[in-house]
Amino acid sequence: MHDIVDLEARGLPSGFVASREFIEAAAAQGKSLGIKPASLFVAHPIQDRTDAEMAQLARAAMQGVIALVCDQKSD
Repeated sequence: MHDIVDLEARGLPSGFVASREFIEAAAAQGKSLGIKPASLFVAHPIQDRTDAEMAQLARAAMQGVIALVCDQKSD
């Protein structure tokens, strides 16, 4: 999330993708850094998935990832 702070300070749209298991942790870290970054949470767990399952998960999340970046306002 420190990278997001840096990118946002440079005026670059940013955000992150994580599994749903990390919703609370992301909120806590964002609060401690004073930011509420754009985020997309996907199904958990990740590490046990096959390459084919990961590809399917990525395809399902793609529109959300595009929106995460494109829907942000630039100065």
